Amino acid sequence: MLCFEKEYLYYVYDFGDGWRHRVRLEKVLEPTAGEQLPRCIKGKLACPPEDIGGVWGYYEMLEALQDTSHPEHTNFIEWIGKDFDPTYFDIEEANKVMREGCGFL
Repeated sequence: MLCFEKEYLYYVYDFGDGWRHRVRLEKVLEPTAGEQLPRCIKGKLACPPEDIGGVWGYYEMLEALQDTSHPEHTNFIEWIGKDFDPTYFDIEEANKVMREGCGFL
């Protein structure tokens, strides 16, 4: 649990691949009426897909998606889709996961 600004924790994502995300409490804001908490107000980058094979598998996927001559290009396109954007952060999804994971929904 984070209580003070600049505290951080590690969130383990996909135990088999060993992803660890560092989450830092940047600022404590006063809640407004009707607001669902906890709430993320900012984030960076997309989460890697499940079972991608860790950091190295993710980098291989990113390389293959950008290189149409890569031997795995078609397989990754079929699996993850041609519109996958590694720079996109889905703040609505992050908030949904936080609330469900914390038992707020």
